[in-house]
Amino acid sequence: MSADEVSFIADELVAEAVKQTGFDDFGDMPYREGLETLLETYDRNVVDPEGRRRLRERVVFQLATRLKCENAFKTIPQWQDQDIVAPVFVTGLPRSGTSALLNLLVAAPENRGLLQWEVQFPDPWPGSQPGDKDPRYDFLAKALEESRNSEFAKIHYVDADTPEECVLLHAYAFTGVQLGFEIMLEPWRSWVLAQDMQPLYAYQKKQMQMLNWRMPGQQWMLKAPAHMHSIDAILKVFPDARFVWCHRNPQAVVPSINSMNKVVMDMYLGDYSHLDMGEIGRAVMEWYAMSLEKGLALREQLPQELFVDCSQQEFVDEPLGVVQRVYDTFGMTLSESSRDVLSSHVRANPKGKHGKHEYHLEEYGLTRELIEQRFAFYTSDPRWPVSD
Repeated sequence: MSADEVSFIADELVAEAVKQTGFDDFGDMPYREGLETLLETYDRNVVDPEGRRRLRERVVFQLATRLKCENAFKTIPQWQDQDIVAPVFVTGLPRSGTSALLNLLVAAPENRGLLQWEVQFPDPWPGSQPGDKDPRYDFLAKALEESRNSEFAKIHYVDADTPEECVLLHAYAFTGVQLGFEIMLEPWRSWVLAQDMQPLYAYQKKQMQMLNWRMPGQQWMLKAPAHMHSIDAILKVFPDARFVWCHRNPQAVVPSINSMNKVVMDMYLGDYSHLDMGEIGRAVMEWYAMSLEKGLALREQLPQELFVDCSQQEFVDEPLGVVQRVYDTFGMTLSESSRDVLSSHVRANPKGKHGKHEYHLEEYGLTRELIEQRFAFYTSDPRWPVSD
């Protein structure tokens, strides 16, 4: 199989998804421009035949899932009765403790996370009712277990019930950060930066309402570094949203983000030696610096009681103290039984439990001086706890 044999023609992929599902309504949210831009990005930057095949299959899966979700929105009207009240969004730079904090928060029985199996299969199984086990759950759980020794698992451990990032739902809207490496490549990067993100979060809310119908929850807890870029859009869709902002020294964060980005590229792209990893490394740094800059500027315009800040080191040292502060600030009650559950979670999940991933700054065309200069707006501001 050669690269030329794997096409990224939008009409062909749409036709495959329609044939797979028997549905042809993609819903009201525009998707075609995003689809075509994503496919152009893959076509322009991915030359390895197997990498192209994997990405093509992924996009067909996204399109098919979008079709099945839209059919569910039309045929299961009860989703519209679901209220998503005062959701909490955990955000901040990647590798700053956002995942560990979310995992701990969602361990409390009163909190509802967006789980790995749900973002993989957001479409309700035909004929299923609230509380039913999805027949695809065991398949995913087994697949994740078989990948347990991968480099990805050392960086970001997941199982079927792990709380996951909202960006995996965003993928079905054909905008946002997708798998993460796309925003480092053109034309996807420039296109995403030009988008109004409010429709994306409106789509996420519909998905959450359907998921809440399938598996009812009380207090939604969500997470993604990408939320830094869209605080204004989130508040237009979820006007009662609150935010927990994780902080960490960019000198530790930037190489770790690049390392994770490379692992994801290794999983999907095949041979990408034609790409300049120095350029990609600097693009990674710039994307997250820009997102952080925008997010902190948006905060300046908002009531500060909407935010709780914590450093990665503070969370490592006093995880239950951070949780208590979140509950107190947002007027939530942490019961003794929930505290006991959280204490058990902390004991069972020490830092580094799933292995340590090694990486080197020089691999990505970066130096400590470059990082220091770009993030000076952040590290020099005494409001942000960035010690490591």
